[in-house]
Amino acid sequence: MPRPTSRAELSTLSKQRMNDLNALVDSLTEEQLTAEFAGVGRDRCVRDVLIHLHEWHLMVLAWARGNMAGQTQPFLPAPYTWATYGKLNVELWERHQHTPLTDARTALARSHQEVMDLISQFTDEELFTKKYFPWTGSTSLGSYCVSSTSSHYDWARKIIRAHQRRAI
Repeated sequence: MPRPTSRAELSTLSKQRMNDLNALVDSLTEEQLTAEFAGVGRDRCVRDVLIHLHEWHLMVLAWARGNMAGQTQPFLPAPYTWATYGKLNVELWERHQHTPLTDARTALARSHQEVMDLISQFTDEELFTKKYFPWTGSTSLGSYCVSSTSSHYDWARKIIRAHQRRAI
């Protein structure tokens, strides 16, 4: 499916991709669920990938809610910028090194639903018109939502599928 351009498409695709991700995680063996990924990188296990998604949900929620309440704030928390967001991802990873996989799954399910609820509050025009809100910069709120949901879920599935293939 191409990149969503309406609230209905975004909601449908996000829910579908989340269901696909959950089905993939459910299909993993206990060993695959807990094993470290081959190679090196920030995300070293299934938990790391899932908690990463959760943390990005929290960022989009805080950013949208804050700005809608009149509290102007950038998407990325200070001191991070788009040039340094990799360091933010490492900080998020470090924060959750003792988070159990079951807690990561629960948190992700909860924050996914919160993002779906947020999306449902906006019209197609509000979501997908570039610069509709001054705080979205040169893009649209929907673009941030796509990046934090369906596109991010595709990334997660790709990482976990590669792990699953190597672990077989």
